Amino acid sequence: MSADRLAAELRRLYLLPQGDGAPALRGPAGEIRAPVLALGRPADWAALAQLWRGVQLDLQWPAPAIAVSGEGLQLWFSLQQPLPAERAAALLAGLQARYLAEVEPHRVQCLPALTAPDACAPLVPAPLALPEQWSAFVAPDLAPVFADTPWLDIPPSPEGQAELLASLHSITPAALDAAWPRLPLAAAPVTPEPAALRPSGSGEETDPRRFLLRVMNDEGVPLALRIEAAKALLPR
Repeated sequence: MSADRLAAELRRLYLLPQGDGAPALRGPAGEIRAPVLALGRPADWAALAQLWRGVQLDLQWPAPAIAVSGEGLQLWFSLQQPLPAERAAALLAGLQARYLAEVEPHRVQCLPALTAPDACAPLVPAPLALPEQWSAFVAPDLAPVFADTPWLDIPPSPEGQAELLASLHSITPAALDAAWPRLPLAAAPVTPEPAALRPSGSGEETDPRRFLLRVMNDEGVPLALRIEAAKALLPR
């Protein structure tokens, strides 16, 4: 029963139906409900906590889940309505620019990223590559404990994982729309949304190349993120 409860919580917060297949982190068109921002080398909760608290206080979002991934600490955001991967990447880039501008860019990982919109975080909890290491969701008061060893050395309890997720909620479309203008890079989506995902009457910019050019040329944007935008504009 505990495993079933955990599966239900993961579906409620993060997973998308796949037709006749099992739910997954990406929908049939690549859309996602679970953008993930990670911090490692070291997994400094004091820095990441600024983002965790900031989205709640400044943007009026529900708290994201906190996870240890083996390489660092992660924040798992739950979207009530899925976003195209490119727009989710812009959202994470905006959060990074607003709350983690003082953190060395190589320590931050956005999944998906502007330069890697197909990137996706492995589902948590799960066994890791090294023996006796597991990823897991953790409580906020325990997050600082994992700075040097961001993993569990015993399998996490499905019941405990489900209990942690049960108190979390998804970001509503209205709360997300209100946040876009307050994020340095994410004032506009970077790709047109399917009609079913796009709010009516939206006047937001939808040309991805124009958006990336604007980011690249904006001297107020952190240099590392301007470089990311420039890389995304290179022919593939």
